[in-house]
Order: sequence, then C-alpha cells, then structure tokens
Amino acid sequence: MEKYHYCTANPMIYERLKEYAIHNRKYPTQAEAVIWEYLCNGKMGANFRRQHIIGEFIADFACLKSKLIIELDGGYHQLPQQKISDEERTRWLNRQGFTVLRFCNEEAICNTEYVINKIKEYV
Repeated sequence: MEKYHYCTANPMIYERLKEYAIHNRKYPTQAEAVIWEYLCNGKMGANFRRQHIIGEFIADFACLKSKLIIELDGGYHQLPQQKISDEERTRWLNRQGFTVLRFCNEEAICNTEYVINKIKEYV
C-alpha cells in the first residue's frame, strides 16, 4: 500500500521529520503554547498547523491557505551559525511562496498582543 505524504513535505525524509514534529507538538515551548492558544481551531479566521513539515523543515506554525509561516525563536537562534541557517531556511521558504514571520520567544510570552496583531496583518 502506498504511503501518502503532505504535499509540502520532502518524501525522502518525511518519516524522520514526522517523528520530530510529533515530539515537538507533544512538548511545545512556553512561547509556542501561548501563541497556539490564539491560532488553534481557526480562532484567527484561518487554519494553522502546528509543527508542519515543509520541504526539509518543520515550521512552528503554518497557514497553508495564506502561505504564512510563524517561527518562534529561542536563544540559540542568536548564535552566528544558527542565524545563517535561519536566513537560508527563510530564503528557501520565500522561494516556495511563503511569508515567514519570526519572533523571539520573549516577544511571544511578554508581548503577545504585538505578535498576534502582526500575524493578523497577514491572515
């Protein structure tokens, strides 16, 4: 029987990424939990997916209809090599037609209204 993959995922590494995505959904960061409360169940007028596989990446949140990706970045995203990796990832996602909004975890937790309003601008 043929296996079906999300149309946005790279089928060559889908199974491995799926394990990470399931783990990340089960154990979200505090920032992810805060923002998910606003995005889940179409509360923003759009359907968001959590820990969604796109290509070779796992997006924290993705609205496929709006082609919008929300990334919440922890402290390690400030490391020089991680910044380069994030920039490359964003460029690749942009080439696929996605808009990527990045927020640090502290913004999501301490300035939630700002983050939600920025997301609403794109939805």
